[in-house]
Amino acid sequence: MENTVTDMRDKPHTDFIYCEGAITEVLKFGSCQLHSGHKVLFLIIPGNPGVVGFYTTFMQTLHSIFGYRHPVWAVSHAGHCAPPDSMDMIEDASSTSDRDVFGLDAQIEHKLCYLRKHVPRETSLVLVGHSIGCYIILEMMKRDPELKVLKAVMLFPTIERMAQTPQGKVMTPVLCYLRYVAYLPLFLLSLLPDGIKSFLIRLAFGGIRSLDLTVVQPTVGLLSGDCAANAMYMGSQEMRKVLERDNVTIRKNLDKLIFYYGAADHWCPLQYYHDIKQDFPHGVIKLCENGFRHAFVLDAGREVAKMVAEWIHGDLRT
Repeated sequence: MENTVTDMRDKPHTDFIYCEGAITEVLKFGSCQLHSGHKVLFLIIPGNPGVVGFYTTFMQTLHSIFGYRHPVWAVSHAGHCAPPDSMDMIEDASSTSDRDVFGLDAQIEHKLCYLRKHVPRETSLVLVGHSIGCYIILEMMKRDPELKVLKAVMLFPTIERMAQTPQGKVMTPVLCYLRYVAYLPLFLLSLLPDGIKSFLIRLAFGGIRSLDLTVVQPTVGLLSGDCAANAMYMGSQEMRKVLERDNVTIRKNLDKLIFYYGAADHWCPLQYYHDIKQDFPHGVIKLCENGFRHAFVLDAGREVAKMVAEWIHGDLRT
């Protein structure tokens, strides 16, 4: 099923657009425009930071496994990408001054806006969320029940009680009260040449033996301008707003949902897996047996893509 030979169809295309008034990066494997022949679109909703370049290997693997038949796209979070020289972070500051365009609620509306403008309503969607992207997907399905969702795959889902998790207890004071302290070092980092940023990033990731080198350049971009600050701001809202699990939306869409929990995920403790299994005994709720980290894109994008393909292969047969 998998083609391991490098193919021109493995080359992605990148669009920078304004969506809901904010700069947005869209990474596309396969067709750049959808037409009537495209029955299915894979759409990746990233975690935080919402940098689509982190998912390059994951997306490329999915695209090739299914024989390049289905486009695989990823939409960045608003303001989590460095705009090209011809564009600004905000399209029109006067029109967005009264809106929280980088907040968590706006990020949900941002994804729905993208679908309305760029994806035909008749196109079936395979939504793949990672971390907070899973929360966003549940909110999308709640706010627009007419979305034609074939499957929604929730990878390492942070969909409840984020501030109470081991990582949340550490990061809540940092993100909610101390993030302004981090803005000065972030600004100083942004002034460094990209080559030095790349060296520092490789140094920081030095403990990851099988580091996927495709994540280095997107991380360089994250350290440019206001991207990291926007990601931290969104994170502060996650700690305050991601509270109780939305059981109503899960119950309504249970046949479409696949959950994949980490066995040692500090953003989503093992107890959360047991809790949701108890509440939804008939749901497809899996526990990682491979030791993958929450940030799986750092070293296991290919392996996780293969698993996702196995889970949904039967649903794509026509």
